[in-house]
Amino acid sequence: MTARRGSGPTMLDVGKLAQVSAMTVSRVLKNDPGVSDSTRERVHAAVDQLGYRRNQTARSLRLGGSGMIGLVVTNLANPFYSRLALGVQEVATQYGLRMLLSNSGEQADREPELIDGLVDHQVEGLIVVPAGSRQQHLARAMRHVPVVFAARPPAGLDTDCVLVEDFHGAREATACLLAEGHTRVAFLGNPPALYTGAERLRGFWAAHEEIGIAPDHALIRQGLVDSATAEQAALDLLGQAEPPTALFCTNNRISQGAIRALYKAGTTLPLAGFDDFDLSDVLGLPLTLVSYDADEIGRQAARLLIDRLEHHDTAPPASRRISVPTRVVRHGTPSGQQPSRPPADA
Repeated sequence: MTARRGSGPTMLDVGKLAQVSAMTVSRVLKNDPGVSDSTRERVHAAVDQLGYRRNQTARSLRLGGSGMIGLVVTNLANPFYSRLALGVQEVATQYGLRMLLSNSGEQADREPELIDGLVDHQVEGLIVVPAGSRQQHLARAMRHVPVVFAARPPAGLDTDCVLVEDFHGAREATACLLAEGHTRVAFLGNPPALYTGAERLRGFWAAHEEIGIAPDHALIRQGLVDSATAEQAALDLLGQAEPPTALFCTNNRISQGAIRALYKAGTTLPLAGFDDFDLSDVLGLPLTLVSYDADEIGRQAARLLIDRLEHHDTAPPASRRISVPTRVVRHGTPSGQQPSRPPADA
């Protein structure tokens, strides 16, 4: 058995060779008395055979630590957060760590209770997608454990974060619509107080400015929290005397609500949106979607957290910001500026 190229062997590699779990490897290397002698011998033999650095795990966890990390997301019903969680879990497992998952439901007032509960459970560190910009509770948590932010940045806190290229992705997708001749592009966005909502509006606006036009304020809708509110906002826009000729949506739930509105209105208006989603390629609509690896956001956040755990007894590293790149994916055939409608009896 060989380690992966470009990295040393992990606890997962040791566990596979010794035919035990990565958590059992962690227990052996922490001299847990509950592990049998035969298991201990197999793990140490695998460590020697692979050349695994025994002090890697000893540095990664505090003496007597729980071996758990906490993850707080804002909406588990959104596939984005499920993928992010899988990325965190993948890396945590490689290091013999378990993950405790909490869901704030986008309720900023509920988040402090979740954070305190995870700290009370003695997690080694936290990865948090913050529900709001008020983050005093996270500053308190950072006195006890390292905290890494994912998808949204810290507000005035000095710590690591992993973000998506929100501005760049929104600008590129909007530019695709403008290049097709659409000058009345509607914006359907999540609450402007959220970092993602603000950055994606900024990218939408920048794409217009680059060709010398300004978006129509009458076509901008913000504060949409789910597919139902997005559907209603899109229907309202489509019912205007001067409706938009294309739509830009800031996340997958808003895109899905807007698509329902398009079907109800009987139009195949072009739509650009952040986040790819299942079956987007078979809907038969002209879609321009900003795609990225949500798992990688979780993996990167977990690596940053584990790096801080490994350096807990030394000077902490300077805060780092990692951006996960985006790319535009196009489905269907781009239409002209004017929306096409099916026959009334279709």
